[in-house]
Amino acid sequence: MSFFNFNDSQSLGEVRGVDTSKIFVRIFSAEKLVKTRVGHLVAIQGQDANEWLIGMVQKVWRDPIDKFITDGDEDEDQILNEENAAQVTLLGTYLAKYGLKDNYFTRAVLSLPDINRLVFSLDGESLENFMNILAHVGKEESKKPLEIGRYSLDRKAKAYLDGDKLFQRHAALLGSTGSGKSWSVANILEQASNLPNANIVLFDLHGEYVDLPYAEQLKIASPGDLQKADENILFLPFWLMNFDEIQSIIIDNKEQSAPNQSMAVLETIVELKRATLEAIGEKAIEESFTVNSPIPYKMDDLIGLLRNKNEEEIDTGEIYVSGEKKGQPKTKQGPLFDKLTRLLIRLNNKVEDRRYGFMFKSPDRWNKYETLHELARKLMGHQKTEGYEKTGIKVIDFSEVPSDVLPVMISLVARLIYQIQFWSDPGKENTGRHPILLVCDEAHLYLPSDPENIIERKSLDIFERIAKEGRKYGVGMLVVSQRPSDVSTTILSQCNNIISLRLTNERDKSVVKNLLPDTLGGILEVLPGLEIGEAVIVGDATLLPTRIILNKPNHRPKSATIDFWQRWQSDDTEIDLIKAVENFRKQSRNH
Repeated sequence: MSFFNFNDSQSLGEVRGVDTSKIFVRIFSAEKLVKTRVGHLVAIQGQDANEWLIGMVQKVWRDPIDKFITDGDEDEDQILNEENAAQVTLLGTYLAKYGLKDNYFTRAVLSLPDINRLVFSLDGESLENFMNILAHVGKEESKKPLEIGRYSLDRKAKAYLDGDKLFQRHAALLGSTGSGKSWSVANILEQASNLPNANIVLFDLHGEYVDLPYAEQLKIASPGDLQKADENILFLPFWLMNFDEIQSIIIDNKEQSAPNQSMAVLETIVELKRATLEAIGEKAIEESFTVNSPIPYKMDDLIGLLRNKNEEEIDTGEIYVSGEKKGQPKTKQGPLFDKLTRLLIRLNNKVEDRRYGFMFKSPDRWNKYETLHELARKLMGHQKTEGYEKTGIKVIDFSEVPSDVLPVMISLVARLIYQIQFWSDPGKENTGRHPILLVCDEAHLYLPSDPENIIERKSLDIFERIAKEGRKYGVGMLVVSQRPSDVSTTILSQCNNIISLRLTNERDKSVVKNLLPDTLGGILEVLPGLEIGEAVIVGDATLLPTRIILNKPNHRPKSATIDFWQRWQSDDTEIDLIKAVENFRKQSRNH
């Protein structure tokens, strides 16, 4: 039996127009119009008493109507009347009985209402009962459901998301600065940390998440970390890169000799990788490896061989018949003579620059054949990984990586994770792969909508491939950004779930609106008016696209906005500027 037990006197109005997804309602009176509020839910009876259509009020208006009355032969008098109306977007269907289930809700609109059907507001007990249905479904679908917050319409009702659909079909968490993005990310991580086999990698660009106690804290080595033996310091040796990534860093395509440089680097790297495989006796891999296979080699050897090619002179087969060189073989300049000079200068400069030490000055233990095995455990390990008992949530601090190579370094880590998943044995029904989530914080910095250089382009290519194909191999993405208009539309279009906090910029609002079906676009009109920590959630992971007050995490990230005026009034003004200057000099904050 339906718990929607309305009587006719409770109705707001009646259906006067029906579109494929929109309903136009005539509101009975000015008093009823006051109760018809934008963003609130309404119920309209469907084909029978078992079926109710659930909709959201998108627009309310009052139109003047001129009416004429006549009294005998006197001139017609004109009076002003008004018509009250509202527009409703249909969100789904409630069924009191669906098979063996009671009180069932689906996002499908199973039928459209007839003209003159009464429209009722969901408030009080009816709203609470309906929200409890959504909460109950969320609990049923998972032993430990992802509780994201509480519904703005009824703050007593908890809001749950389907964690499977949220991550396997990708998600975007968007919002202006100070709207609560970092708290929302920390809330999701905190709940995931309670799961025995969570597997999440977060790319932290500003060191905001370094204090989360449940997360494994990893850091890309800064100049001050090069001599440390800390297990949490990560190096990304040059040999881990594929050929496209190498070209983006050391080859300038604007130079006339760029094709020669690319050919020389490719041939030399293949030669060095083959030598490594021969030295360790890996015959099977030697027969099938490519330039993109991650096989260690020394940077000094690469530079040495490139220098030899740059200075090479080859024997012509003739000899000098007179002069000081009489009897000696004649030589001529090799095919790459002096064509690699600029490449070698550029490469030497980067190798000597300590800012890039995490690539070029990694300790010997990071340049062994087994290095990638250990790196895979660090990046992708979860609690049940053999020999690796640390938490499955990993925060990688990229805050001290030079900005000119930041995109390609982040994409390198993402590519390694994706390709290891790709080459894993899928097992029966894909059970051989343990799913992993990539949280792309500040995504607009390395997933740009308009790449400005080859490094940004190569980074974007990797993430676009993951966005398109990652679901099949158990790699999900959570894209976090304050400027959705600056994020690749290709990637955002693959996100089937949108968590949008407050957005005030028209370009950003337009991008988010374009990601949604036309029927739901109107929901986002409320974005500029959301409270801090309040979001509109739309997508596969939620039964009801609506406003939600997001939960605050117990362990908050270092992203709180500094209160200027309050701090200026404070007596506590002691700041260790000396330490800041010394950190500046050594290029490390030493978290």
